[in-house]
Amino acid sequence: MKIAVISDTHLRVPDQRLTEVFNSHLADTDLLIHCGDLATFSVWQFFCQHRNFHAALGNCDEWQLSTHLKTLQTVNLHGLRIAVAHGWGSRSEVSRNVAQSFGPDFDLICYGHTHIQDWSIVSGVQMLNPGSLTSPRDDKPACVAIVDVDDEHNMECSFIPVD
Repeated sequence: MKIAVISDTHLRVPDQRLTEVFNSHLADTDLLIHCGDLATFSVWQFFCQHRNFHAALGNCDEWQLSTHLKTLQTVNLHGLRIAVAHGWGSRSEVSRNVAQSFGPDFDLICYGHTHIQDWSIVSGVQMLNPGSLTSPRDDKPACVAIVDVDDEHNMECSFIPVD
């Protein structure tokens, strides 16, 4: 299985670059996750063209999205238990805050908010922050995270630059 994870797009409308990223890296994945701060309803609608798209509500998402998205989201993909949240709190505490909100019963927890890439274990759970698709804060290029999952649910993550 191939899972694409993105976050913090902060776009008012889908643009040519977003279309190119979608077509090149996201469209053919088994699951597309957005960890919040899509920003607008039109950007959310753009991502809804993916056959298996899930997103969490971010702190910068317009109010209209709150009728379609939850702050804490869960997804089950062929027995793989995935949790999705945007995140909150100081940058150094976001992964811990999100992990505590979901607990240990997940194989993968995806989050955003910090605009900083993360592939680490917190409280025994694999955590993933793809960074920001438009404005990373960690001196790394904007990217998408691609998680390859084998039949035993072993995961390998690659951060794919999109600049």
